Amino acid sequence: MKNLKSIIQKFNKARVLVIGDLILDEYIWGSVDRISPEAPVPVVWANKRTNVPGGAANVANNIRSLDGRVSLLGVVGSDENGSTLVAELKKRGVDTKGILVEPNRLTTVKTRILAGHQQVVRVDWEHRHSLSNQLNKRIAQFVRKHISEYDAVIIEDYGKGVINKELLEELTPLARKYKKIINVDPKEEHFQYYSNVTSITPNRKELENAVRNLKIKDTTNTFRINTDKLFTDKDIDLAAGQVLKYLDLDSILVTLGEQGIKLFEKGGRVEHIPTVAQEVFDVSGAGDTVISTFTLGLCAGASRSEAAHIANYAAGIVVGKVGTAATDRAELLERLG
Repeated sequence: MKNLKSIIQKFNKARVLVIGDLILDEYIWGSVDRISPEAPVPVVWANKRTNVPGGAANVANNIRSLDGRVSLLGVVGSDENGSTLVAELKKRGVDTKGILVEPNRLTTVKTRILAGHQQVVRVDWEHRHSLSNQLNKRIAQFVRKHISEYDAVIIEDYGKGVINKELLEELTPLARKYKKIINVDPKEEHFQYYSNVTSITPNRKELENAVRNLKIKDTTNTFRINTDKLFTDKDIDLAAGQVLKYLDLDSILVTLGEQGIKLFEKGGRVEHIPTVAQEVFDVSGAGDTVISTFTLGLCAGASRSEAAHIANYAAGIVVGKVGTAATDRAELLERLG
């Protein structure tokens, strides 16, 4: 614990570039005391509305909340929601000079309506079409110009169009050339794009679906998974090991919900880290917290195992909060005891 605490104390020296899909998470809070006469649905008496950064913006918010220095690179629409998201990020101390505006694109908004702690419904506004070639070039140009300023790059892929094959084919070799950590929170349909990055952080479902999509050919005849059925724990181990080799990664950190986290490293080392969550209210954004804290740990000189343990503690904190949440260094150090 003493060593983990000393690593956390160095978070303020880390410099991270986050690239990905920007989301505004809107929460409408209220209570329910009757069913609508128009349809068999609850009537929510709304009394509060809040906005917080989501997606890649939540990753940046998590890093800043933990005292890391962070810049955000992504796209918003030319609309009120985009302005609101940028204002929320600036208020939190996130560097927003890399946020680009596309007039023909909606800013992605996820509106959650809650009665007490219970989510009643979620409404999404978004465009998923790929970015224009011009925007893609501007993102790549920003990375080329500023890559030397950062210790790590986080790719936050929510499948909304910012992260694509062409971008990663330029970005990954560039990050490796400058010896930068490059970690990916993956989208299951895009696993084949992530070759040669440092680490990926899928959840169990994303890893299962990715293996089905990739149809990895196994020359050792050890990768015998029935992809038509739910994966067993043994299947998860086999899948992670095979994806590790297929993409030539240093590690895979698989989040397993109430079962905690499992770290798979190049060379065959596997470590299961049980959850330390004391209570679970909301898992929204927990994966964002994991990749943020894991990356900060690596930037601060932690081993992958140490960084994974710190990430597990951070995730245990945020799932005990309602809504898309973050933790800070003081709270994290206190949880370590």
